Amino acid sequence: MAGRILVLNTGSSSIKYELVDMGTGDRPARGLVERIGEESGRLEHHAGAGPPYERAERFATHEEGLAAVMDAFARQGPRLDPVAVGHRIVHGGERFTEAVLIDDGVIAAVEELAPLAPLHNPVNLAGVRVARAAFPGVPQVAVFDTAFHRTLPPEAYTYAVPRDWRERLGVRRFGFHGTSCAYVSRRAAAVLGRDLTDLNLIVLHLGNGASATAISGGRSVDTSMGLTPLEGLVMGTRSGDVDPALGGYLARVDGMDARRVEDALGYEGGLLALAGTMDMREVRARDDEEARLALDVYTRRIRKYVGAYYALLGRLDAIVFTGGVGEHDAATRAESLAGLERLGIVVDQELNAAASRAERAVSPPDARVAVLVVPTDEEWEIACQAHALIGGA
Repeated sequence: MAGRILVLNTGSSSIKYELVDMGTGDRPARGLVERIGEESGRLEHHAGAGPPYERAERFATHEEGLAAVMDAFARQGPRLDPVAVGHRIVHGGERFTEAVLIDDGVIAAVEELAPLAPLHNPVNLAGVRVARAAFPGVPQVAVFDTAFHRTLPPEAYTYAVPRDWRERLGVRRFGFHGTSCAYVSRRAAAVLGRDLTDLNLIVLHLGNGASATAISGGRSVDTSMGLTPLEGLVMGTRSGDVDPALGGYLARVDGMDARRVEDALGYEGGLLALAGTMDMREVRARDDEEARLALDVYTRRIRKYVGAYYALLGRLDAIVFTGGVGEHDAATRAESLAGLERLGIVVDQELNAAASRAERAVSPPDARVAVLVVPTDEEWEIACQAHALIGGA
């Protein structure tokens, strides 16, 4: 079965969507609704070679945003008759380790997992509900960000916490950005002209959310995000790694409750806390002490994870940068790997600085460890998984 897959990637304040023709690989339409819940919302819908269809207004809820997406297809086309709708769902917990057809039971289970991803799972489900109403009888497929990390060994996903927490409450490492990792690792193998099963990779997905993942033979063996997407690297508004005793300390000295600490680390931390902005481009444009410290903290954390995962893998074939920052910020790539030359990790200044959206190596041709830039395509990965599940050839 070929046909077209509608992919909905419903984020905390945005909706990205794409219509993918599985027969030709074409993308007849794509678009974005952003700043949902704010006063200055915006929709941009691209179809064909003409100018985009745009709306600038307030979208109070994700349901309103998705209604605007359906309206954009009706106004500008193309005809929206998908053979399936693929949805990005952030947290699948231990129950969902691969893509599944969505029914009422799946929705209930994803709702139960919302405390693990309160910013994402509920809005992911908003997209599911609107799509089910808009396309009755059309298969809806959930593709989980956590599923790629189902191969983590017990020594990687187990926290050294009380047994009751692990067994009754399900406290463990899950990992995220798995949809991106699945796509990027395959493309990295293609760039290198090698079989993925023979490669050891470190994938650095650097965007507003950021993670590092160690991949051996196409399987995730360790990853920086944990029970939730808060652990690991410094991100746009997330702190990444902190002392686990921080919450208790703040409760004792300042009376903060758990919710306040969690909100501060998730929404007020990261680059925003260090430099006053979550936008890496704005940080790079400045030349002041605060911005320089933010960049040093950000890139040092990445370098630390690269070293740790290199040691864990034992042999490293390539480091792969992806995500908005990873794909477009040459300085972050260079600074994150600075000083690792003795490990065979070298960035070629000229190749790294060249403006390009292509998959490419930014290391010297004879480097022991290739450094690659591979633009991620989560929408294509979701479409492929949805297509395979409904019996696509």
